[in-house]
Amino acid sequence: MRRDSVIYLLPTEITQDDVGNEKVVFGAPRKRLAERKSVRQSEFYQAATTDFKPEIVFTIWVHEYKGEAFLWFKNQTYHIIRTFEKNFRELELVCEVRMDGNSYIGDF
Repeated sequence: MRRDSVIYLLPTEITQDDVGNEKVVFGAPRKRLAERKSVRQSEFYQAATTDFKPEIVFTIWVHEYKGEAFLWFKNQTYHIIRTFEKNFRELELVCEVRMDGNSYIGDF
């Protein structure tokens, strides 16, 4: 597998503000090398029946993934909407852009 992109897996914690609204707090990012791919046409059209909008796919080693729901790539936070274990070594992370304004901002 060719590793052509640097991504940052973002562990999260759900907290509440003073009023009780839930807020996602990002933990320390974990830098990983990944292979970037386009979303397959079939997956794009299947997602059209839901609220998901898959935009990009990253492939990483299975042992590198710890269940993160978000990743950061090129100044954009992505929500991992689906994972797919291609084989015993590789895992695909199907992602959509996070649009709720709660983006990761950190030092890399």
